[in-house]
Amino acid sequence: MTRLVARLFVILLVASLAGCKTYQPSQTSNVCNIFWGETDWYEDARDAKKRWDMPISVMMAIMNQESSFRSSVRPDRPTFLFIPLPRKSSAYGYAQAQDAAWTDYRKATGNWSHDRDNFGDAINFIGWYADTSHRRLGISKSDPYRQYLAYHEGWGGYSRGSFTKKPQLLKIAASVKGQTGAYNSQLKKCRPLLDKAVKGWFF
Repeated sequence: MTRLVARLFVILLVASLAGCKTYQPSQTSNVCNIFWGETDWYEDARDAKKRWDMPISVMMAIMNQESSFRSSVRPDRPTFLFIPLPRKSSAYGYAQAQDAAWTDYRKATGNWSHDRDNFGDAINFIGWYADTSHRRLGISKSDPYRQYLAYHEGWGGYSRGSFTKKPQLLKIAASVKGQTGAYNSQLKKCRPLLDKAVKGWFF
């Protein structure tokens, strides 16, 4: 009996340690594979869609572009003579939200405990930001091209048309649009099974 208890303890310990590891999808071009790797992410994305009436495919495509679904990524830190200099941006986490934008989000939603390195919090931020872009700028929620431009440039920058002088940014926005289309097609095929999975029908 003692040996059995010890073995169960080891199994539970290993499972617990494995659960502490932050999930990071190795293949980001297929949204179904991403969600099957961590069905909690699908549940979080579905909650954000319901709250902000934003297509999951748009929010996921923006996040993919911003961080490739890495939880704690920051902009590279420049150096001078091997001396690290301050980063040019405070962007951080899955959504690459900057300090000021994240503070605005928490004030507007009351989500003071939310963290940028938490997937559920980050996708909720993207949904909130896109919803605000829709209300303030009239950008359709199903327009990933313009939604991404507003996300990258900020509402003021978008209003001033700052993106018109950034050809590389326009290419990136087109890429986000293309990725949204791919994600949308993929989700149509796997969403019914994912819905069953998060309801616990498979377990």
